Amino acid sequence: MNALFPIFLKGNYLKFLIVGGGNVGLEKIEALVKNSPDASIVLVAPIVKDEIFELAKHHSIKILKEKYHKRQLENINIVIAGTDSKEVNILVRQDCIAKNILINVADTPDLCDFYLGSVVVKDDLKIAISTNGKSPTFAKRFREILEEIIPENIQKTLDNLQIIRNKLKGDFQFKVNKLNEITEVMKDQN
Repeated sequence: MNALFPIFLKGNYLKFLIVGGGNVGLEKIEALVKNSPDASIVLVAPIVKDEIFELAKHHSIKILKEKYHKRQLENINIVIAGTDSKEVNILVRQDCIAKNILINVADTPDLCDFYLGSVVVKDDLKIAISTNGKSPTFAKRFREILEEIIPENIQKTLDNLQIIRNKLKGDFQFKVNKLNEITEVMKDQN
């Protein structure tokens, strides 16, 4: 059973901790700043890739070149553990559980409170794809398919729908019905 509850978080209001400064840490930071460029990120690792230092020049990324310690969880909302040490990743998870902090342990679905899906971004349209932790590669390929079939002018459609939505008078149900009627044409375009 797929019990995932999909949500979109306002990353610029959250503080993230990434444990691990290698390829996985880099991948997770790149995903975070791509989707939420103003997110506040702390990265902790004794060894940190040069590319992470480059990203830190342009984003709110604080780098702690040291080993993980639970004190680094202070004022943190979300943690991503991506070290090459299973023991460290498990320790980070245990510390997060004790502090009620959500954690993703890279490539270990059983230790994750949430998954980082593959994301399609076309202007204001954002679609997240998850395979319930079973195949990130499939999610990536499906993202590539969606990126190709979503029209480039989707932003114009979204802007027009927002204008219509803002001009509609009536209660919530009336507005929902009217917008459903207007967007019904999308189902017929194949």
